[in-house]
Amino acid sequence: MEDFISNEVHILPTENMPEFIFRPDGTIIIRGRGLIGNNPEILEQIFIWIDTYIQNPAETTYVTLAFEYLNSLSTNVLVTILKKLLQVIVMSKKIVIQWYYEDDDADILERGEYISESFNIPIEFIMIY
Repeated sequence: MEDFISNEVHILPTENMPEFIFRPDGTIIIRGRGLIGNNPEILEQIFIWIDTYIQNPAETTYVTLAFEYLNSLSTNVLVTILKKLLQVIVMSKKIVIQWYYEDDDADILERGEYISESFNIPIEFIMIY
């Protein structure tokens, strides 16, 4: 399991699933269309990586989120991912979560604000043009 965290996880996007990049240096990127369906193998790979990572996280974990669309199942998965990643704070490490949204996409902004407020997750919102 020690070697697992030294590996980057990169799951390429599909028409219905966002791209996932998880690097041991603390860089985490999730972007694209958030329509995660029933993909237990992919979700298991992600959760195993995160569980291993939070045992020995980088000094600062940078999470970049950029969605074209986010359905309710994907929102639930995202909240689970973020809650797990917040555990780095317990280890006296920092986490920076940035949520990118297009200036004309109020739905994505509102979804991010809902997640931030409802689950007490500190998110910085960044408008892109």
